[in-house]
This record gives sequence, structure tokens and C-alpha cells, in this order.
Amino acid sequence: MNIYANIVQFFQQGGVFMYPIVVVLALGLAIAIERYVYLSVFSLRNQRTWQQLLPLLQTGKLREAQAYTEQSKAAISRILNYGLSRLGIARRTSDLEMAMEEGLMEVVPRIEKRTHYLATLANIATLLGLLGTIIGLIEAFTAVASANPAEKADMLSASISVAMNTTAFGLMVGIPLLMIHAVLQTKSTQIIDSLEMASVKVMNIIGDRANRQAATATASAS
Repeated sequence: MNIYANIVQFFQQGGVFMYPIVVVLALGLAIAIERYVYLSVFSLRNQRTWQQLLPLLQTGKLREAQAYTEQSKAAISRILNYGLSRLGIARRTSDLEMAMEEGLMEVVPRIEKRTHYLATLANIATLLGLLGTIIGLIEAFTAVASANPAEKADMLSASISVAMNTTAFGLMVGIPLLMIHAVLQTKSTQIIDSLEMASVKVMNIIGDRANRQAATATASAS
């Protein structure tokens, strides 16, 4: 109970700038939770889809793999479908690579969406805390200027301690938001890297298959 009372007292003594910092905290937590859930589901769905696609690709069942990517809603399916759908049209493997890069460029913005807001909100929370402290100090010095000289020291120290609450609260909000931003950014980077790796593996499989067919055709001709 004392802890709760101390928290309430700390918040009340911080002044009006504590409220916008709370709003920033609420926005940051909402974005963090939404992004974490989205990226976790996104990653799990892609892993399951890749586990289904890889055996088809390794056994040379490219048409079956293409049909699977057309039906699947996973992001990795959309990326690979850009390349697999051009198998009979593209003359060079570089054309397939460019097609899959196009699909990747469509997916990446959805992965990184709103994550950068967390760093911005962390900075806003810190700056709001500093602004609240500065305004609190201005008010404190203004009040002390007309106070009894014997009471000036006590009033000033009390006012400064209250004014520093906003800076403390701003840092208490800003630091965790920066840490969450780093975690989500790392998670996003890992997902993008996995999608790029899958694209490269598919290109290697298609390239090896084309080389084997060319070698077989050459051997048959000779």
C-alpha cells in the first residue's frame, strides 16, 4: 500500500507534464504490443510455409510450388510467387531475382511499419520531462523571489525536488521504449534476412536445375 501511495504522490507532485508523458507511454506500449504480436505471427506463418515449400523446390516440383504460393497468404509465398510465376517467361535467372526483389520491396514496409515511432516517442517522453522540470524550476525561483529570506532555502529545495519528478518520469518512460524499439528492430531485421535467404535459396535451386538440364541436353546432343 505504501508503494502505491508513493507512486500516486510522485505522479501528483510532478505537475501537468506528467499527463502527456503518460499518453506517450500508452501509445508506445500499444505500438510495441501490436508490433510484437504481428511480427511473431508473421514469422511463424513464414516458417511453416517455407517448410512446406522447400521439399517441393528440392525435388524439382516447381509448378507445384508455384501453385502452393498462389494459394498461401504468407508473405514469403508472395515473394517467391513473383519469381516462380515467371519461370516460363524469363530468359535469365537475373529476371527471376529482380521479380522476387520486387515482391520483397512490397513486404518490407509492412514489417517495419510503426516500429520507428517507438524511438520518436522515447525522445518525446524525455524532452517532455526536461521541459516540465525547466518550467517547474522557473515557477520555483519566481515564488522564492518574493518569499521570506529565512524560508527561501527550504522552499527552493522542495520545489526543485518536485520539478525533477518530470525528468525522472520521462526517463522511466523513454529508456524502456528505446529498449523495446531495439528488440523489435532486431526482430524485423531477422525476418527480412530470412526472406532474403529464402529468395537466394530458391534462385540457387532454380539455377542448379537449369544447369543440370543444360548439361543433360549437351550430353544427349553429343
